Order: sequence, then structure tokens, then C-alpha cells
Amino acid sequence: MANKTTAEKLATLQKGYTLEGATIELGAAIIDGELHKDAPVRLPLSMMNRHGLVAGATGTGKTVTLHMMAEQLSTAGVPVFLADIKGDLSGLATAATGSEKLTARTEGIGQAWQGRTFPVEFLALGGDGNGVPVRATVSSFGPILLSRIMELNDTQESSLQLVFYFADKNGLELIDLKDLRAVIQFLTSAEGKDQLEELGGLSKATAGVILRELVSLEAQGLEKFFGEPEFDTAELLRTAPDGRGVITCLELPTLQTKPMLFSTFLMWLLADLFEDLPEAGDLDKPKLVFFLDEAHLLFNDASKAFLEAITTTVRLIRSKGVGIFFVTQTPKDVPAEVLGQLANRVQHALRAFTPEDAKALKATVSTFPMSDYDLEETLTSAGIGEAVITVMNEKGAPTPVALTRLRAPESVMGPSDEALVRSTVAGSALLTKYGTAVDNHSAFEKLSGKAAAPTGPAAGGSVPREPVQGGPVQGGADQDDVDAEARRIEEEILGRPSSRPAPSAETRRRTPAENAPAPRPGAGDSMVGDIGGMLGGALGGGLKSMARSIGTQLGRELLRGVFGTSSRRRRR
Repeated sequence: MANKTTAEKLATLQKGYTLEGATIELGAAIIDGELHKDAPVRLPLSMMNRHGLVAGATGTGKTVTLHMMAEQLSTAGVPVFLADIKGDLSGLATAATGSEKLTARTEGIGQAWQGRTFPVEFLALGGDGNGVPVRATVSSFGPILLSRIMELNDTQESSLQLVFYFADKNGLELIDLKDLRAVIQFLTSAEGKDQLEELGGLSKATAGVILRELVSLEAQGLEKFFGEPEFDTAELLRTAPDGRGVITCLELPTLQTKPMLFSTFLMWLLADLFEDLPEAGDLDKPKLVFFLDEAHLLFNDASKAFLEAITTTVRLIRSKGVGIFFVTQTPKDVPAEVLGQLANRVQHALRAFTPEDAKALKATVSTFPMSDYDLEETLTSAGIGEAVITVMNEKGAPTPVALTRLRAPESVMGPSDEALVRSTVAGSALLTKYGTAVDNHSAFEKLSGKAAAPTGPAAGGSVPREPVQGGPVQGGADQDDVDAEARRIEEEILGRPSSRPAPSAETRRRTPAENAPAPRPGAGDSMVGDIGGMLGGALGGGLKSMARSIGTQLGRELLRGVFGTSSRRRRR
């Protein structure tokens, strides 16, 4: 290939990144060592659901990059989900302040910078941290994801699937870990011997191994992540009243002791969205963009079934309007089957200190299209806040590779003040829905003959309420506003009739406490509940309960998805 002049390289990049629709501005190109603000590098908003990869060595600016992208997505009206592992992303709720150094950088790339705040919702797994508690039922989490947390082998995972099958078939609701433990203990007892034999592939010895692993999870304190009220993933699709997308930050400050739980829980969120969202086709902008930090945790020592489920989800969820960006150190952290589906690449600097590093560098270079850069040299010499970029243009073709100086975030690059985070959580409309844990009648109570335990406050439910300045998410919305947003999500995004009636004048005069939604029905009481109701109507009032039970069991068996997850208890 003949060497191009700087002007020819500039023309190539300018043409390649001239796009017609709405875009995410990433920065300005660096060509032959010179920054060119007249060569902006951008990503089409309509291509964000083609997924992407943000990679680079520790300390090269990956977190700042997804921070900057999240701000622009929110401004464009796109909800964003961020896995906030270090706690740095809470700075989105605080406007940044300028400096001479910052002004020089932003003017150099042609960025009209000003400090801003963004609508942020803080979540925490089971209330472990500053955030609205997020929980899932064991049943909806499913055997494949649970096996991942318990680090079961393939045989044990298959056996756990049989346990779930038995529970589903016999109407034993698996809400929390003690429910699953009760079912396994029953199957390994003298009373459950016959049922264990009927399951065939489940041996008493294997059931015992699973039971011991389950007890180990409880000993580690993980039981608080499983239970009710279960988080409705439709909450991730909200927009603020001013039209900006809500940025949801999920944190787990004790990640070091629970990395597998964190990464697996993120896949549960995606799997639940995948099962719930309708097909959307090509959209002008995505319904949601997911950023999965520390993505290598998803794939380390993963079973074949788990990898297949991830690959299927990534491949198919884009047609439902959801984009996924994996954030990790090198592309080799991501399996080839998944990496091949990531059309948008932001590659920060790599280090080549060891033979293994050198091998990873060569592998990374081989994944890029042909370019005018010496990528081995470029990727080892790029500065902090610089990255090699290629994305999918509006016609579905890759854009030219461009070394890019990235835009600066307009909110704080670091954690917000803890008092602000706590007051934001206290003022969240979601806290009233998810802040208090409940223990409904389920498998444990049915098998032990005990009544359900009384409701108790969740870890995040004790956060004192304080008045909050700022956006609607931070300030605590009126219940009518919450219902209106729920109706919008159900009708416009999920594509189904809303079960929430429009508020009457009388309803609008009531207090928020009086307007609080009624508890949602149990699993299977939506679609399959309708089956039970129809059967009950046809057979007579005396058989309604039996018909409803048949419908519920049928629903549990039919509605397990690609990860073995089941349809969650809908909150109507």
C-alpha cells in the first residue's frame, strides 16, 4: 500500500465519519501525531444496539469513556444502565467544574463544554451499598445462572435443573434460598425418596453436593439478594420528565468477595429484558444501552451452557432495541462468538511488558480493519484519554480506524458526595416499591407447614428521607407521575396494554400513600392466570382454584427462557 499524505488520511477520516442521523460525539482524530478538531469521530445513535467493546489496560480511561458516552445517551433520551464497580460513576449526579487544563483540552477537540448534572438512579444488590435494594426470586433467576454463582460442574448444573423442574411441576414457589434448600432437603429425605427416583437423572449424592453449596451461599450472606419484592427490569427503561434518559447505576461495594454474583446478576437483568421486550427492528435510537464493566468476570470458567446463553442473548437482544457494551482489559477476555457480534470498538492503550502481553497485543491488532496506522505502535503509545476507534456507520459498514482524543465528561469524574447519593436514594420513587423485603408463602412454608415470616425492613429501607435538589429522579416523584411513566413504558416500549388505569380527578387529589399500588399477583397470574380464569369459568366456580393452579404450573413450565429463567412475578 502506498503511503498516504496527512491530507489524504484526514480526508479519509472526514468522509468516513460524516453521518446523517443523530450521533454520540466521541472526540477528534489524531493523524501523524497532530490533533485535528476538523475530523470529529462519532458513533451513530441508531447503531448503538449493534453492541460494542471498550477495552484497555488499567488506568487508560475506560471508565471515563463510558461515563462520557452515558451522558450523551441520556441527553438524547436513551436510558442507560451502568455497573458501577468502583463507585466512580456516581459523579454523574454532580456537575463538574472547569479548569484551565480542561478548557485547553476541550477547545482542542472542538467540544463546547459546560458542567451538567444528569438524572441518576442508584441501585444496590440486596441493599448492599448506597442504593435502592435490587432482588430477584430464585425461580426467575433460574438454574443456569444460579449454577454459575454456586460454581457447579455440568453434571451438577443439569441436576439443579431437575430440581427446578420438580418445584415448577409441584407448585413449590422458589422465592429465596431457603425455599430451594427446603425442596432439596425434601428430595433427599425419606419422605421424598420416591419423587427423587422419578426425576431419574438426579442422584441423592449430587443433590447433597448442591445442598452443601447452597448452605455455603447462605453462610456468605448472599440470601439477601434473593427474595421479594423482585426488581422489575422495566424500571431501567425510564426517562425523566425533561425527556432525558435515566442513568441507572448498580453498585456492589463488596465486589472483591462476590465477583461471580455481580456479573451473573447483570446477566439476569439482560435475560429478563430479553424475555420481556417485544421485537423492535431498526430504531432511530436504542431503548436502553447496557455497559457491563469487568466483563471478563462473566466468562472466566463459564460452563458451555452459560456461554451459549450469553451468545444467544447478545445476538438476539439487539433486535429488541437494547445495546450492550462490554468493558474489559483486552478483547481476548471476550469469547470469539461474542466478540464477533460487537460492531463498535473503543480500544484504549495496551501494555506489552511480558510475552503474554505481546501476544494479546498482536491478537487485538488482528481484530481491527486495515488502516493507515501502525496499530501495534499506536496501541502501546496512546495516552490516557485517547483510544483507537472504529464503529458501524449508518449503512452497516465499519468506519475507518481513528486514533481519537476523547471528549471530557461534563459531570464529575469520580464519586459524588455520599450525602448527595444517600439523599438521592431516599428521594427515589423506587424506594417505596423495593425498600422493604417481604417473605411470602412459598416452598419453605409449604414443605415445613409454617406460616410465612413477617415483613421486615430491607437494608436500603432505613435510609432517612431528605429533601433533594435537582431532577425528578432525585427528588421523589408523585405517585401519579410514577404510574404515568409505568403506563408509557408498558404501552410504548414493551408494546402491551397498560394495566395501570389513567388517574381520575379524585385519584389525583389523594395522598401518595393512598395512591400506592396494590401488591402484584404471584407468578403465572398474568398470561397463565388468564388460562386458569377461563378454565374456571367454563368448569364452574367450585373448580376455579384447581384451574388456576393448573394454569400457574403450566406457565412455570412454559415460560423459562434462554438462561432457564422464568417469567417474574409481574407488578401491576
